[in-house]
Amino acid sequence: DRIPWLCTLHDSLRREDTCRQDTVLACSALKKMYRRVLISGASAIESNQPEHPGENPALKILFVHLDGPMDIIAGRLEKRRGHFMPLELLKSQFDTLEPPSAPENFITVSLEKSLPEIVLEIESAILQG
Repeated sequence: DRIPWLCTLHDSLRREDTCRQDTVLACSALKKMYRRVLISGASAIESNQPEHPGENPALKILFVHLDGPMDIIAGRLEKRRGHFMPLELLKSQFDTLEPPSAPENFITVSLEKSLPEIVLEIESAILQG
């Protein structure tokens, strides 16, 4: 049920890339397949592999894996008001998570850092290419 939505996100990223726009997209993309769809669109589903060079090259995406213990994330969720993500779903998110790994293009940032430190680490990774 997420695949059409992820394909739509891929199409949006592709349009921005074509216009040479840098883009920040926030979504959970908990599974490796979800991240593949963001990079390569529907072809990732059909072939279970990124697209072949020259056809419609895969997007260059830096995934940011925000990593932290469940209790810290639960505490932050409890403080949110009017957010769709209830605390009761947190364990299922951890159970579903397939952390990024090579050859994916990603960084892991600890949620135990302060927000300014997190932002600085992400900005540094983006600027380093």
